[in-house]
Amino acid sequence: MKKLTAMLLAMAMALSLAACNSNPGGASSEPPANSQSGDADPANTPGGGESSGPVSDPNAIDDNPSTADGKYEIAMITDVGDLKDKSFNEGTWNGVKLYAANNGKTYKYYRPANGNEATDDDRYNAYVAAIEAGAKVIVAPGFLQAGAMRKAAAEHPEVNFVFIDGFPLTERDSQDDPGDVLANVAGIAFQEEQCGYLAGYAVVKEGFTKLGFSGGGGGDNPACCRYGYGYVQGANAAAAEMGVNVEMRYSWAYGSNYSPSPDLQSMMQGWYSGGTEIVFACGGGMFSSISAAAAANDGYVVGVDVDQSSQSDTVITSAMKGLEQSVNFALDKQFTGNWADISGTGTSLGAKDDAVGLPTATWSMTKFTVAEYETLLAGIKDGSVSVDADYANLEQSYSNLTLSVES
Repeated sequence: MKKLTAMLLAMAMALSLAACNSNPGGASSEPPANSQSGDADPANTPGGGESSGPVSDPNAIDDNPSTADGKYEIAMITDVGDLKDKSFNEGTWNGVKLYAANNGKTYKYYRPANGNEATDDDRYNAYVAAIEAGAKVIVAPGFLQAGAMRKAAAEHPEVNFVFIDGFPLTERDSQDDPGDVLANVAGIAFQEEQCGYLAGYAVVKEGFTKLGFSGGGGGDNPACCRYGYGYVQGANAAAAEMGVNVEMRYSWAYGSNYSPSPDLQSMMQGWYSGGTEIVFACGGGMFSSISAAAAANDGYVVGVDVDQSSQSDTVITSAMKGLEQSVNFALDKQFTGNWADISGTGTSLGAKDDAVGLPTATWSMTKFTVAEYETLLAGIKDGSVSVDADYANLEQSYSNLTLSVES
């Protein structure tokens, strides 16, 4: 697996990405709402143009600009959930906007038809619409993109594809006859188990002993699974160091489409009123249901993907990954003629790449210190603190944590 070079860090510093000011160890973004459906719906988000200077605030960049010729060099195909989910989609989109604004590129996002119920055909149609509108590179977040991306990339070798939370793709989805690796696809994934570990360790050190994890994707999203498994490991490690026992409720219920829902909020009301003190809200728009239940019960929340502290006073910290920086990195490869560096490969980013972490400047913790956090992060970087990524091991016995996995 290739690692990001020092170029990633240099870019992050040069752009002064807003979310990085929170010193998470290299993570991400933030902010607001829009969506659209329809057949391969372009979601009205054109754009681009020349920039008079470096732009660091993605919220200052238009989501819906236009071009005179109707052509857009950079496209993003959204994952399930809203574009402005204040999490995964939005963090990726912010990266697209920041790169475009600072490099004079045109850009547009496409939300596949049928929204959260989008099929591979719906996603493929969105890819085709982007390509017909002049896309030279398409950024697509979410592992569900694989089928449609494989088809579009095989048919359009002249267009490059950045697969966020993804992996290299072959011509065919077949173990017996996969064909060649598609050179126009670059997979970028994160070691979410590491930032999940940091969050679990931190909240137990902060004094929480009754924890929860509510995940998106119904348990089929590898990124969410890694987040959750890391959270469990970190919580257990901190509890063992402190000589205490902690409990954790763990569920994928009502999170299949990563959206808020009355059912999810009702379940969270039950958790909080039943004694759960803090819940890791790991699933995009699910955050609003979980934070609402937390607020109604004097409970707390761990955010995901980006720094979500501005979204609710209930947020203690967030498990973050460098969505903005990774998008900037990949797009820079595209437009500087260095796509071959990431062509047909998978890049896995973690603590060693300063690509995962917690936002120390905005967290609400008073017992777990920044110095303790930095020591732990350094341990993960140098390997002295080991975090298992194989979430198939989730339901094992833990020394100081009782895990209750619920349907």
